[in-house]
Amino acid sequence: MGKVGVQGICYDAGSSFLRGPAGAPGKIREALYSGSMNLFAENGADLSQRFDDLGDFQIQEYFEIQSLTQRHLESGQKLMTLGGDHSITFPILRALHMKYPKLDVLQIDAHPDLYQEYEGDPHSHACPFARIMEEGLAGRLVQVGIRTLNEHQREQAERFGVEMYPMQKLPLDQPLRFSNPVYISLDMDALDPAFAPGVSHREPGGLSTRQVISLLQNLEGEVVGADLVEYNPIQDRDGVTAFVGAKLMKELSGLLAR
Repeated sequence: MGKVGVQGICYDAGSSFLRGPAGAPGKIREALYSGSMNLFAENGADLSQRFDDLGDFQIQEYFEIQSLTQRHLESGQKLMTLGGDHSITFPILRALHMKYPKLDVLQIDAHPDLYQEYEGDPHSHACPFARIMEEGLAGRLVQVGIRTLNEHQREQAERFGVEMYPMQKLPLDQPLRFSNPVYISLDMDALDPAFAPGVSHREPGGLSTRQVISLLQNLEGEVVGADLVEYNPIQDRDGVTAFVGAKLMKELSGLLAR
């Protein structure tokens, strides 16, 4: 098992409804190291021996995220990113594309985030996967948990050849298999608000915490990077979502460390 670099991207300027995800990295770390849980992932990875904590970064300009990620990738270790809103995934994948020109992406999310632009902003958190597919940063985009698909985003999904598994088609008949290196982008609002109330866009009818973990555990392929985004501490209740985020961070990191 290898080291996993952890970078916190404190950025929510791409948020369209409520601000707050910029404060998420610190709160997830606080839950992780609170003493309430240990640092073992369910696959047996001892993350106390695997984490290389790179720190949290206040982002002033959007594409600073790309240059920062490029710098952290130079160490050769895989990166776990704590967001931040979902707009951060596009510049992260720009950086990762230089190392992995053939990359597949698994997006676990309530929203497709495929808008061509949203409220005049092509880099809104509602748009990153349109940018990713336009630039050819993902050979295959698989979306799981979608439950807010409108006509425009349906057309975008068809345009980009997105492989979509909306909530009404779950559970999956078989594990997700990837032949190329895979990047996982996990939006906390993929979970039902009963499990993760601390998000900006609460979408009922979502995944349970165990469903998300099982999806990750059954995935077949080499995971080379991951992000956990859209936790909004301002909307949380008694830190419940911070602890869910810390649990999911451990499981994602366990995949990266194997």
